[in-house]
Amino acid sequence: MHRFANPTRFLRIAAAVQPWVMWITVALFGAGLYMALFTAPADYQQGESVRIMYVHVPAAWMGMFCYAAMAVASAVALIWKHPLADVAAKATAPVGAAFTFLSLATGSLWGKPMWGTWWVWDARLTSMLILLFLYVGYMALQGAFDDRARGAKASAILALVGAVNLPIIKFSVDWWNTLHQPASVIKMGGPSIHASMLWPLLLLALAYKGYYIWVLLVRMREELTANKVRILRLKQVHGG
Repeated sequence: MHRFANPTRFLRIAAAVQPWVMWITVALFGAGLYMALFTAPADYQQGESVRIMYVHVPAAWMGMFCYAAMAVASAVALIWKHPLADVAAKATAPVGAAFTFLSLATGSLWGKPMWGTWWVWDARLTSMLILLFLYVGYMALQGAFDDRARGAKASAILALVGAVNLPIIKFSVDWWNTLHQPASVIKMGGPSIHASMLWPLLLLALAYKGYYIWVLLVRMREELTANKVRILRLKQVHGG
């Protein structure tokens, strides 16, 4: 990975990859949304409201995936001092927070007709809410110090400590008696969901993943460019 530690090399690779990721993401979104809205059947119990699942479930997966990626990048930044790791973690945080918020919002929209309430202090819902707070805390710590290095270190430690919440989210429906339904796609015995509903769900999950990679590259390029400008200004100030 140290081959890509050079920001200039990374910027060159990212500039070449970014358009491909963008168009692949758009194609996956188009196919996934078409199947979710027009070819997937309504659920025999949930009716048409089941279509919220195609937005909600991939968003929940991505909220967890982005936090795991942020925690790994933070560990690499702390242990190996990789110059791009902290930039990647910082770029991931708002994207992961957006996915987590989308998961909570769509879950609430689904919960009202299904459970009769917008919110319950269910183990899965509460642990996802904690995940959102961890994202917000990470971003707040990034800007809480005048010394950028101290802010990066403090937020990286929070990301690593908060990673303990990920298995809690995943297994909360198994460990506690909750209203949230158990896993139906990622499970030991294989998916228990019909292929007509599974395919649009997987396509949209891939679209969300592509969107994350796309935005990650954009944000990292912007951050690295801003760092270059900042360094040049410091040189000008000290030189003057």
